[in-house]
Amino acid sequence: MNPLIHTIDFNERPFIAIWEVTQACDLACVHCRASAQPDRHPMELSTDEGKHLIDQIAAMKVPVFVLTGGDPLKRPDLFDLIRHANTVGVRVSLTPSATPLLTKEMVIRLKESGLARLAVSMDGACAETHDAFRGMSGSFARTLDAIRWANEIGLPVQINTTFSRRNIAEIDAMVALLESLKITLWSVFFLVPTGRGKLNDLLSADEFEQIFATIYALSKTASFDIKTTEAQHYRRYLLQQRVAERKTGAGAPATPEKTADAIGRAPRGLNDGKGFVFISHTGDVFPSGFLPLGAGNIREQTLASIYRESPLFLSLRDTSMLEGKCGACEFKEICGGSRSRAYALTGDPNAEEPCCSYVPKGYVAPPPALKQASTLHVLQGA
Repeated sequence: MNPLIHTIDFNERPFIAIWEVTQACDLACVHCRASAQPDRHPMELSTDEGKHLIDQIAAMKVPVFVLTGGDPLKRPDLFDLIRHANTVGVRVSLTPSATPLLTKEMVIRLKESGLARLAVSMDGACAETHDAFRGMSGSFARTLDAIRWANEIGLPVQINTTFSRRNIAEIDAMVALLESLKITLWSVFFLVPTGRGKLNDLLSADEFEQIFATIYALSKTASFDIKTTEAQHYRRYLLQQRVAERKTGAGAPATPEKTADAIGRAPRGLNDGKGFVFISHTGDVFPSGFLPLGAGNIREQTLASIYRESPLFLSLRDTSMLEGKCGACEFKEICGGSRSRAYALTGDPNAEEPCCSYVPKGYVAPPPALKQASTLHVLQGA
């Protein structure tokens, strides 16, 4: 466990840096934020530029570094990049696509190159749902194979699940399936309608709360950790449940020992641009892969200067800039709502979280006539 995790200053460095090494991918996922394409972009960061980025990640002492895509397996220099990261002390997590490229030999080579964690997506409890989500028959079976292969060689596994209108009915079956697998972390993503993600697939605020209840109950018994992505208000839910349990004298039951790996868990308060940075395949820097507002490019500026000094990142770390319920909320320092979802639905990254049912103490909503109309800001399928 990295000792920096509990002392990290989000104004100085992110907790998580994600590099989209390519947008090339052989899948056509219905929720893909990148709208990935079959072929690599000619302006992708080169191997040398990628190594220079990794050196900057090392210099900033970023605890968690993720290589994503598209499909990272489409980059022929992937193993070289992972080895370089290990040489400079950066632990790497990888999110490959479950295509024919993801073979047992590939998983073994990734482990031998120094990969710290394999993160695979599972968006349904059965092949029919998952494969429809991913746009490729056989993807579900390949995902299960990859988990088994990683288990066999001692490579920690993370499962990413994106919940939307398409798979919410399978959440209980998903939980049952996950409990039968050996994983270290379940990362629960909540849809942001950007890229191929559609507004009519977005869950309601009440449905968010229902998922929160399910994963909170699971967290008490599961052998793996659970985190949420683009559902910052789960932290508010957690605190509310723990306070309620103390008041009733129930207390939190003893939880099983969690499966450990070399990558730590995020501290509270993490948000888009606040402890989080995303570098695109062409070097553009964003607060999140789901928040398409650029703050600079690493071909022109250092990552540290963009993260620490850009007006966009500075404003996203300033909770006094939050509007509506989020601005008035007593939980805003640990939550802050999804800035990506606020932007996707209103065009304003500081607007209130559109999928939160909580009303802050003493908050009085402005009259309807004074509210700005919410419209889907991001062009569908762009």
